[in-house]
Amino acid sequence: MKNVVILSISAFYYTPSYANIETITVYGHRDGLIGNSISASSGIIGQGEIQQRPMLRSAEMLELIPGMTVTQHSGSGKANQYFIRGFNLDHGTDFATSIEGMPINMRSHGHGQGYTDLNFIIPEAISTINYQKGSYSASRGDFSSAGSAQFKLADNLKHQQIELSIGEDNYKRAVVLGSTNLTTGKLIAAAEWQGYDGPWNKINEDVNKKNALLRYIGKALNGELSISAMAYDNAWNSADQIPKRAVTQGIINQLGSLDTTLGGSSSRYSLSTNWQSEHVKASAYIINYDLNLYSNFSYFLNDPINGDQFNQQDSRTIYGTNVSYQFDTQTQAIIMQHTTGIELRHDDIDNVGLYNTKARKRLSTVRQDALKQTSYSTYWESKFLLTPKFEATAGVRYDYFDTNVTSITAVNSGKTNDDLISFKASLNYRFTDLLAVYANWGQSFHSNDARGSTITIDPVTEEPAQQVDLLVKSEGAEIGLRFADDKKYNISAALWWLTLDSELLFVGDAGNTEPSDASKRYGLELSAYYWLNDRFSLDLETSFTHSRLDINDKNNYIEGAVPVVASTGLNWHISEQWQSSIRVRHIGKRTLTDDGDKRSNPLTVVNSAISYKQTHWKIDLELLNLFNSTDHDIDYYYASRLPGEPAQGVEDNHFHPIEPRTARLSISLLF
Repeated sequence: MKNVVILSISAFYYTPSYANIETITVYGHRDGLIGNSISASSGIIGQGEIQQRPMLRSAEMLELIPGMTVTQHSGSGKANQYFIRGFNLDHGTDFATSIEGMPINMRSHGHGQGYTDLNFIIPEAISTINYQKGSYSASRGDFSSAGSAQFKLADNLKHQQIELSIGEDNYKRAVVLGSTNLTTGKLIAAAEWQGYDGPWNKINEDVNKKNALLRYIGKALNGELSISAMAYDNAWNSADQIPKRAVTQGIINQLGSLDTTLGGSSSRYSLSTNWQSEHVKASAYIINYDLNLYSNFSYFLNDPINGDQFNQQDSRTIYGTNVSYQFDTQTQAIIMQHTTGIELRHDDIDNVGLYNTKARKRLSTVRQDALKQTSYSTYWESKFLLTPKFEATAGVRYDYFDTNVTSITAVNSGKTNDDLISFKASLNYRFTDLLAVYANWGQSFHSNDARGSTITIDPVTEEPAQQVDLLVKSEGAEIGLRFADDKKYNISAALWWLTLDSELLFVGDAGNTEPSDASKRYGLELSAYYWLNDRFSLDLETSFTHSRLDINDKNNYIEGAVPVVASTGLNWHISEQWQSSIRVRHIGKRTLTDDGDKRSNPLTVVNSAISYKQTHWKIDLELLNLFNSTDHDIDYYYASRLPGEPAQGVEDNHFHPIEPRTARLSISLLF
């Protein structure tokens, strides 16, 4: 299409059934979603935007969500670090993700609660990412306090393609994407392989990532049916975070590592099915998952002889199903749409273990457990079309969790259960076709690691340990507006606040619980997209956050909280064949200690891309970290010990640098 600009995308949106009209609308950041969105901070990301965004890692798809930042503190195969709305989400504790109805967050995980590894997703196979900040819909449950994102696989391919990529540091990637029509439907297949050595001194990452997707789309029982099989396998070596003093003393340089035997392997295999009719949606899934991870963050602090390397393992099978029913009612004055649903998830964890190791050889067992964790959820949500311009939504959700922990330390075994009722409410009013305002309020939660709810003694010190609640409640609200003309601009703003009853977490790196206090956050988010003409478009996304523990103490800073996140981009549709973009991402100084005294330096990085496309082929060139910034991807402040240092170790900034400037070239054949 001649007049398409880079930021436009395609997706399907079906109007509520009470309208009695089914329409298909093209929308995304180019569309303000006025009349189609529950809040000012929700949105849709499409394949066009994913394809155009220069990305170092596939998980950076989530950076298309305004205000979200994705970083890494370890190897390429490990889940990323995520930041949004004043949360250092670690690997996903308070941001829920799913794909085709399957949860991605891992409960009671060997490395971190809510562990969200997106490496199994082939970006080219995604049609849309539907995101919400806050938790204002009754269909959102565990891990959704800060927000959620739902990945949708493509049902229709614009092109069948073969793509080959090469880059510096022996980066290699191959993608195949195709489809064929069957008598009863359609078959879509995709495969990805990636190899990468990385820029690190004395460490060859030796990434060996393999992904595969096979998807059937057809009709069954008067509805739409999809069946998706996904497979992922990866192995890698890691360059973990390093202490600043090791660099200043000349022991290593910024790309060096103090333990060169770190790394891991992971796999994920899944089968899911989704069926949808006029009123009913149903899905079921089974996931088999494994992780084997080696890390060393403190070097010789705990064991001056063998070092502090440790191994985390996680092996599980997850089963689940979701069913929802939608129907309409109407009074003389009000049209109502109701949705009710039930969700079931069962995690059968054969082994979640923590072991002391040296050069990947096991020395001893810190703790080892088997878990069975089941959640039962139900919800009801009603939308009230009070006038053609005024809509209200009210919902309630009930969650019940049941766990059974079997530990090799018998006193840490046990059974626990917990339940929670969450209420949600939203209002939105459309002043004109260009302007709408929103008010949202909702309660949500995150589950804690089941091992923390049954623990009796610390597995290392053998001292009494504090148990944690299985479910931790949150409450949040926002007011916002959208001002949009899909031909010229799209502007949204949201003022929000969020409280969390407790930041208590089970620490997988130590095998124990880490107590903390209730917290409160509030902030302002602004997003603006402007299309100057058919060739140029600009975007600006900023987020300002105030985050504190809810205690009467000067040491009330939340470690890892990011006060400012901003990104901006210029997209130039040079001609029918040529397109280009340049993007700047900025992360403000992160708080590293609870007294606010130690903070990281800010991070600013510039990425760029240019592409040339003909009917049956395309060439893409990405220049990542264009100006070769040496800023840090992540910073922590804690004690570690190098050889010859005092037994108590040294408090220091530990960081992982962003990768140096790198170029990547891709050639695609389109059919």
